[in-house]
Amino acid sequence: MKSSQVIPSVPIKADLQKTEGGGEMQGHIRARAYQLYEQRGRDDGHSLDDWLQAEAEVSEVQKAA
Repeated sequence: MKSSQVIPSVPIKADLQKTEGGGEMQGHIRARAYQLYEQRGRDDGHSLDDWLQAEAEVSEVQKAA
């Protein structure tokens, strides 16, 4: 089993707007999680880690907006 690696953050679009229902936010999280997956060389088995990191990054951008 491979250990998790910390992957440097890629800037997220700073113009994310808060939305009702979170549909748009979920789409941004999904896209960012996929970026993390690709950055790791498409190594399977880290989807939850990717999702949680993406969720934290997108939430931080939304708070700053």
